[in-house]
Amino acid sequence: MFRLIRKAAWSAAIALLAGVIVAPVWAQEKPADKPAPPVAAPVVAEGPAIDLVICLDVSGSMNGLMDSAKMRLWDIVNELAKLKPTPNLRVGLYSYGHSNYAADKGYVRKDMDLTVDLDDVYKALNTLTIGGGTELVARVSKTAIEEQKWSTEKGAMKLMFVCGNEAADQDTVVPLDDVAALAKKNDIFINTIYCKYGRDEEIAAWAKFSEKCGGKHMVIDQNKAVKQQQVVVKTEFDDQIIKLGDELNKTFVAFGRDGKARAENQVAQDANAAKALPGAAAGAPQEAAIARAATKAGEIYRNGAATWDLVSKLKEKDFDITKVKEEDLCDDLKKLKPEERLAFLKKKADERAELQKKIADLTAKRTKKVDEELAKKPKTEGDKALDEAVKGIIRDQAKAKGFEIPSEKK
Repeated sequence: MFRLIRKAAWSAAIALLAGVIVAPVWAQEKPADKPAPPVAAPVVAEGPAIDLVICLDVSGSMNGLMDSAKMRLWDIVNELAKLKPTPNLRVGLYSYGHSNYAADKGYVRKDMDLTVDLDDVYKALNTLTIGGGTELVARVSKTAIEEQKWSTEKGAMKLMFVCGNEAADQDTVVPLDDVAALAKKNDIFINTIYCKYGRDEEIAAWAKFSEKCGGKHMVIDQNKAVKQQQVVVKTEFDDQIIKLGDELNKTFVAFGRDGKARAENQVAQDANAAKALPGAAAGAPQEAAIARAATKAGEIYRNGAATWDLVSKLKEKDFDITKVKEEDLCDDLKKLKPEERLAFLKKKADERAELQKKIADLTAKRTKKVDEELAKKPKTEGDKALDEAVKGIIRDQAKAKGFEIPSEKK
């Protein structure tokens, strides 16, 4: 019975979490060199660093986790994109509690090193499975702090979300107090989300842990979570935004050994987002796909493009298309004379900039329409917590690091 209750509650919890935010670790690309002023395309985000690591409980009772995470990932990325100056965002992920994970590592697995490549993050998220197990909050937190190459940039915002239920202090090897001291030493906020399932005596340890880490704690109330129904608002802008997002992919001109695979991964993650419709009625808007299109149109979208996309390479100082090996070019460029190739790339850059502007404009109109419709519907305090809690945590911690929240200006 507890398992069924926990499943429903956890789905709601992660629906709001994954709005933040993925199974072996893929090889990570080195961040691109700092770009020179762009040719038509927007400047890649080079603002203050934000490192975000998500630690997800994937034990057997967490069936609702994955679909909700897939649904909300891009929403939280877009929330971070509102910060000024636009941050240089990296995301990493750990899963813990699966019975197939190594016992000597505390049933913890690193699924993704901190990376700017949001496409790889989403790819990893779509490979996670559940099963097990033993959930050691202290172990996953300590592992993430010690393993990740966190930013050393002055003023960097470093935060973690550790999500799960059952006792937070059940690790007999790693004390929570030691982990909290380690987090404080490294200036890492650890926030906790506890999924309430009838054992309220477990909550205190989760709250105390996040407090000692300088972070915040949130509890998802089981009864409110079960009763909450996802409000879906369909607008006349939805299909246009998704279509423009697809068109945006055509402005990427792949080159080199990995170019084709990276371009294919971009399209594959569009498809994964389009399938992320947990519990939505037929004809409901593809919210994850819409949010992903908005992400792709913004400065925060980083997918290692400068290593495989010639249009992104245009931003680099002293880039010379004639120095790219013929065998590394795509078929479209091979068909052109060498002196025609630069003009082709500049045209693609202009097309990309135009599409990004259209997506941004339509997204703003859609957001206004959705907000107006949601304002008409009654909302309890519990519903507000589910909608806004994680975003609120991020806003507060971003403010503490000197970011501006434009939407909160008078």
